[in-house]
Amino acid sequence: MDIISAYREVGTYRGAAELCGTTHKTVKRVVERAANGGTRPEHRPAPHNYDQYRDLVAKRVKTSHGRITAKRLLPVARAAGYDGSPRNFRRLVAEEKQLWRTENHRGRRPGIWVPGEFLVIDWAEAAPGLHVFCAVLAFSRWRFAAFAADQRQSTTLAMIADALAGIGGVPRKVLADRMGCLKGGVVANVVVPTAEYVRFATHYGFSPDWCNASDPESKGVVEHLCGYAQTDLAVPLVTEAAIAGRTVTLREANIAAKAWCAEVNSTMHSEICAVPDERLTGEREVLAALPSLRLEIAAASVTRKVDKLSCVRYGSARYSVPMRLIGASVALVVDCGALLIIEPGTGVIIAEHELVAPGSTSILDEHYDGPRPAPNRGPRPKTPVEKQFCALGQDAEAFLVGAAAIGNTRLSQDLEILLALGAAHGTTNLVAALRRAVAFKRFRAADVRSILAAGAGAPQPRPAGDALVLDLPAATTRSLDAYRITGDGSAS
Repeated sequence: MDIISAYREVGTYRGAAELCGTTHKTVKRVVERAANGGTRPEHRPAPHNYDQYRDLVAKRVKTSHGRITAKRLLPVARAAGYDGSPRNFRRLVAEEKQLWRTENHRGRRPGIWVPGEFLVIDWAEAAPGLHVFCAVLAFSRWRFAAFAADQRQSTTLAMIADALAGIGGVPRKVLADRMGCLKGGVVANVVVPTAEYVRFATHYGFSPDWCNASDPESKGVVEHLCGYAQTDLAVPLVTEAAIAGRTVTLREANIAAKAWCAEVNSTMHSEICAVPDERLTGEREVLAALPSLRLEIAAASVTRKVDKLSCVRYGSARYSVPMRLIGASVALVVDCGALLIIEPGTGVIIAEHELVAPGSTSILDEHYDGPRPAPNRGPRPKTPVEKQFCALGQDAEAFLVGAAAIGNTRLSQDLEILLALGAAHGTTNLVAALRRAVAFKRFRAADVRSILAAGAGAPQPRPAGDALVLDLPAATTRSLDAYRITGDGSAS
């Protein structure tokens, strides 16, 4: 049946809906459309209790660049007369923020990286007092990460030098944000690098490049690496150290960083669908060559002479070097919280130590051909009698040490007596008697004479052995009924 005709017959939306097999909302919409001449009636949005405060919210959203929250705007709206719920007001703020973002988006195009063009660098904080430096060769996506204790200029320049050494070449530009350690000033939005950074860039042959202020998207390739290094490298490292109840040292962190870089650079990159190490091999053809000498960064090295203990002193602390350099002079350089000891003639790093507190000592066992031996303060015979007695073996030396420990002041005379007893009873019997005397802590010559006089009749105690387990014989048993008392008083 026609919906219009059914409505005219019954006069209600629900009645016409039951006749036509539809809903009352559909009947209402069809009837209103017919009454409007066949066109859809104009939809009038329902008014909201926050419409009159929309301009107030829009002005503050625009001023704050879309960062202000509804929580902080609600008291302002309340003071202006808004008496609605906080939920409705949050809906208004969300609408105005979305409208502002739609009208003020950046609309940037994706980056197109050219081989050998850019090395992008940045810093990130891995933990309190532990920072990670990240660098990406933009075209090949070859990644470099290393840890440091600070973000000073000398540390940053040393990290860039390490990254370039790992790449095996120099790109045309190094792109960084406006980090204060490399920035000397800004004039008319033009960044002025520090004199040290200009000297460093000139030595390596690249041009410093800078991002605009508040524009991290222009170096998103390294921003992503910073987050990746924090979650995939720093967080597991710090977590395992916290579980073990210790702190992560800079040396341990950088060893882990080298292994992590080798892993990620040898794995297929999801963005370029290529292995960074393989792609770097082709990009090296367009990179400039590294300078033949590495630039000296930060404080100049100091010279120290290796003393007789095969150590050098720096900051009132001792640091070990290989024993072959005793009497030679070496250069000391502090780099990223570590002390590097360099052989001046070759420039080779011969030792690396963590900086220690004044008065402390940092020793590496490989500098002394192995770990420190246990102290040996055993007998050192000098007189003929002492040499003859100690020649009897370890039992004689143990008797000598024990007798000295109990304060036997007649020990030198006892040695002559013991040697005489050995001549009378034989060396084997004397050594056995000395062993027994040490076991029972009897350290007088008379005690040894008594042991020799007892001979084989002396008991030989032994430590307790295993428990003796025996199978006991089985005995016949009787039931309790056999002991039951009968009525006449006798046992059954």
